[in-house]
Amino acid sequence: MSDGYIRLVPTDPHWQPTPGAATATTAYVTRLFSGPGDDVEQVEYEFYAHVRLIDAGENFTRVTCPRCASDIDVTWLFDLMDENGGRFDELDVTVPCCGTTVSLDALHYDWPIAFARFEVSAMNPTRAKYELDVQELAEVSAVLGHPVAQVLAHY
Repeated sequence: MSDGYIRLVPTDPHWQPTPGAATATTAYVTRLFSGPGDDVEQVEYEFYAHVRLIDAGENFTRVTCPRCASDIDVTWLFDLMDENGGRFDELDVTVPCCGTTVSLDALHYDWPIAFARFEVSAMNPTRAKYELDVQELAEVSAVLGHPVAQVLAHY
């Protein structure tokens, strides 16, 4: 059985909250999965020293260039991550398809991914609607102190 995650990250890849805001956000997300029939194995936050890829796990299978609309082999991104030791402090890269400079967060991914120095993740969340809705994302953003995006992942 694979594990599912909802990964919540600030929309600015370099932004990090205060430890208090991180704790409050984790508590809020935990409450989102505390109703009858709802469950979550673990909700936690993590600070990263450098910007890193927040991927969608098995959901992530395709990347397309926004400039030339060509498919880019996903191994290119993972090779890039290995070359940089998992760090993505600079998001501008030269894409292999057309040789232009593109920001990694501007590439088109089949499932949303993100780049961040902070995340809150909920492991194996269950409820009637798996992902957070617009109102819930707005509330998470308010508690955290910065707009957030969500990445749905399976590993």
